[in-house]
Amino acid sequence: MKTLKNILVLLAVALYACTPNTENANEQNIETQRKNTIGETLPELSIYNLPSTWTTQNGKDIELKDLQGDVVVMVMIYTTCKAACPRLVADMRNIQSQVPGANNKNVKYVLVSIDPETDTPERLKQFAIDNEMDSNQWVFLRGSENDTREFAAVLAVSYKAISPIDFSHSNIISVFDKQGVLVHQKEGLGVDSKETLASIIELSNI
Repeated sequence: MKTLKNILVLLAVALYACTPNTENANEQNIETQRKNTIGETLPELSIYNLPSTWTTQNGKDIELKDLQGDVVVMVMIYTTCKAACPRLVADMRNIQSQVPGANNKNVKYVLVSIDPETDTPERLKQFAIDNEMDSNQWVFLRGSENDTREFAAVLAVSYKAISPIDFSHSNIISVFDKQGVLVHQKEGLGVDSKETLASIIELSNI
């Protein structure tokens, strides 16, 4: 009888000890299911439905959907540009500086290269450092020529090579909500950013 009692005690202890692991496993399963659900319920017009792969200024390969969960402010540039791009970059920095700190925590500022042959991750990294945009909030992306052209079409950005290192291109800043749906666009250089700022702040509060 004593032996049976000891066995029951040991069995109860073993079952109790296993309970936290089971709970952890359940939590992991719930988190996995949540992530899968997010991916499955993306709006039809979300850019996160695009299957393209991009490389950041830090040499990390990502998909656009990795940006999901943040408001995204995006522009297409190339690092050898001496005319429009420096002004676009200045506009991006000006917008970022005017978004309140609490809102900025939920915002990513993304610059996509239209010249992937020249703009290697190393070059993009140096460009980020030179322009004081070398923080986690700033993301520089380089993709294949086909993916870049496809994405430019999605943003209604047109560009054309006019020399091996020079392009004519649209000057458009785009704002996406946390699910990757285009909500606002601003075209032009040095134009009033009030509507863009209002859009970013509103979306980051959702």
